[in-house]
Amino acid sequence: METLTTIVTAINDFVWGPPMLVLILGTGLYLQFRLKLMPITHIGTGFRLVWRGRKPDADASGDISPYAALMTALAATVGTGNIAGVATAIAIGGPGALFWMWVTALVGMATKYAEVVLAVHYRERGAEGGHVGGPMYAIKNGLGRHWRWLGAAFAIFGGLAGFGIGNMVQSNSIAGALKASFGIDAWLTGAVLTVLTGFVLLGGVKRIGAVAEKLVPFMCVGYVVASLAVLALYASEIPHAFALVFEDAFSPAAATGGFAGAAVLMALRFGVARGIFSNEAGLGTAGIAQAAGRSKNPVESGLIGMMGTFIDTLIVCTMTGLVLIVTGEWSSGVKGAALTANAFAAAFPGIGGHFLAIALAVFAFTTILGWAYYGERCWEYLLGRSVDKPYRVVWTLFVMVGAVTQLDFVWLVADTLNAFMAFPNLVALLLLSPVISRLTREYFDQGRVPATLASARGI
Repeated sequence: METLTTIVTAINDFVWGPPMLVLILGTGLYLQFRLKLMPITHIGTGFRLVWRGRKPDADASGDISPYAALMTALAATVGTGNIAGVATAIAIGGPGALFWMWVTALVGMATKYAEVVLAVHYRERGAEGGHVGGPMYAIKNGLGRHWRWLGAAFAIFGGLAGFGIGNMVQSNSIAGALKASFGIDAWLTGAVLTVLTGFVLLGGVKRIGAVAEKLVPFMCVGYVVASLAVLALYASEIPHAFALVFEDAFSPAAATGGFAGAAVLMALRFGVARGIFSNEAGLGTAGIAQAAGRSKNPVESGLIGMMGTFIDTLIVCTMTGLVLIVTGEWSSGVKGAALTANAFAAAFPGIGGHFLAIALAVFAFTTILGWAYYGERCWEYLLGRSVDKPYRVVWTLFVMVGAVTQLDFVWLVADTLNAFMAFPNLVALLLLSPVISRLTREYFDQGRVPATLASARGI
């Protein structure tokens, strides 16, 4: 087992090394410039369409509202990465890692936009009339039959990775947090999670969307409000925190305390890697959820979908990062969720740590639901509709397994499979970028965006 772990670790270090980070950032930059920075200049447009998407047009095709589709995608991305991932990035890479997370998000908005546009443009109707889409369908219908092997590869890696990062790792994080803060046994947490997960999954995408559109806004707003309360207590430290973020992002000067690395490269590497881990821009997963959304045009779906990256990283992750820095806990030598818990506890002794445990539990539970849908669509693409119900049963059972099992190796394997997911998706984005550009240009040239929204002619 030790030899196998060493081999997988070496593979993981390679696939998530500089080449992959350059490929993901490079693809995002290429798409941003090809779209003439439209995803950045139209952030306001995206928010307006998100609001309007709560009540889609009656003649729009799809299974759930665009808003519910976005919430389903956010359910999968807003998770342990926003709490534990950000803490690890800053503990190892320093405050400058937060700056590179912002950069990754701004670049990733173009990637996420492109993923969703292709997913909706090339989506299909399933055997029971519902809409299915994602990178595998974009590859099959956009690149032709000679590329189908690449779509199948994405589905295989995604279908397997979900059981790790999207399922067992999340239930394990919930069990660990509730055990540490409230003394609840892991088996009890696992049993409750299993029942809740099974209840939601039996209703399919419509029930997942219904739960997500209620739970995700609540948890995001609650976490942001709590973070703002911490920042209010440390208001005098906020200017220094921002200065530290920008200075540390570009200065190779040595840091103090438990800080494990001071080079610019360290801040960049961990900021980019954890930013991608959190918002999943480049993995292609958001397109799977958005393909089920009711939409009259793939560009509108893309504008809505890209806001997931903005909300996940530029809002939620930023809150975590600033709380860590203003409280001074970032340099304590602690890592992961425990570091974020210490920061909240420093601001609110007695209740801060408990709040963080509850927040982590809710975040991770929604991730289980979101990834359940992603995995189901991957296996359905490979094996057909008949796999759906058996898959839901197996997925639900793995929630219990994850809650009561040590998962270091599972995390390692799933993280590696995530990188393997990204490659087919990025290839498809680059090869189909002319389609993305054409659809975007046609949409704005036809004036289909509401008159109150800004124009993006000339893309």
